[in-house]
Amino acid sequence: MKQIGKKKISRLDFVILLLTVLLFSIGMLTIYSATYVPESPSWLSPISYRQLIWFTMGLVGMGLSFVIDYRYYLKISYLAYGLAILGLILVLVVGKSAMGAKRWLIIAGFTFQPSELTKLALIFALSRFFAERRLAPPYNLKELIIPFAMVGVPFILLLKQPDLGTAMLVALISCSIIFYAGLTRKTIAALFFAAMALAAAGWQFLHDYQKQRILTFLNPELDPQGSGYHIAQSKIAIGSGGLAGKGFLKGTQNLLHFLPEQHTDFIFSVYAEQWGFWGSSLLIILFMLFLIRSLIISQEAKDPFGSYLAIGIAAIFFWQVCINIGMVLGLMPVVGIPLPLISYGGTSLLTSMTLIGILLNIHFRKQYF
Repeated sequence: MKQIGKKKISRLDFVILLLTVLLFSIGMLTIYSATYVPESPSWLSPISYRQLIWFTMGLVGMGLSFVIDYRYYLKISYLAYGLAILGLILVLVVGKSAMGAKRWLIIAGFTFQPSELTKLALIFALSRFFAERRLAPPYNLKELIIPFAMVGVPFILLLKQPDLGTAMLVALISCSIIFYAGLTRKTIAALFFAAMALAAAGWQFLHDYQKQRILTFLNPELDPQGSGYHIAQSKIAIGSGGLAGKGFLKGTQNLLHFLPEQHTDFIFSVYAEQWGFWGSSLLIILFMLFLIRSLIISQEAKDPFGSYLAIGIAAIFFWQVCINIGMVLGLMPVVGIPLPLISYGGTSLLTSMTLIGILLNIHFRKQYF
């Protein structure tokens, strides 16, 4: 019995577990520093306390997504997709409004963002679609009508909220899975030109503040006291960190509240000011190791569904990290994408932990299929 128990433990992916603990610990320290008040210091701020509660719930979600054989998700994938679409519709009907957008539902006193779980449901559905395809890749445009329709519905509903950032993220994650499935060269070229045309046409449907964000990204000096102010302050904070940083709880841009949304969207700026170039490099390396390990799990999966699922999870983390860090560096427009496991946010943390549980699940069962 002891040998059986040891064998089961040895099948756990301790690399993913260790990276998760390290990233979350960095996130907790940074959230605490981002909400630190020198006049009334405490060992745990209210926001940090709430993040710990969400982490506890995330552990439950990770545990459940790990113990249930991941092949069961194939059976419920289309149901999960339908429920996700229903959640997005409910947001538009009875959702909570904040800062000119409807993105949240209130359930039992907790604010819940259905768009986060939409990403999970979408990779379930796309993974099942490609895993069950009888036609061998590469695929042409005609063979991709159904997956594009599956992506288009949540994409449009997210734009209606409006949530340009998550809509863009959903499109990038879906494209990652579709490209992994295999496309003909003509299809890739057609998709590229179609994306350019849609981007040009979509400009007319953007809200004024969304247009302003994009224009500010292209020319930060366009409105330095308005929409360009956030990016300017973020760059100042990151640059002032230098090589070694100013030290924990010593970031002036943070303490003086020059940074916007410093515990959520712009948390990387807080971290970079305190720990500098070397600390920022370490954080990026940890994310890179996480992504590499996720890709290895995808390649070692014993069935196509597990492989596509791991690729989708890797894509979620990859694009969130790229967009968030690119955003605070002024390399991308400000679209409100959190840094996974680092930014404050209950639904985001719960979703990330659930995704990690699925990765562990795929790795654990690769030898017992």
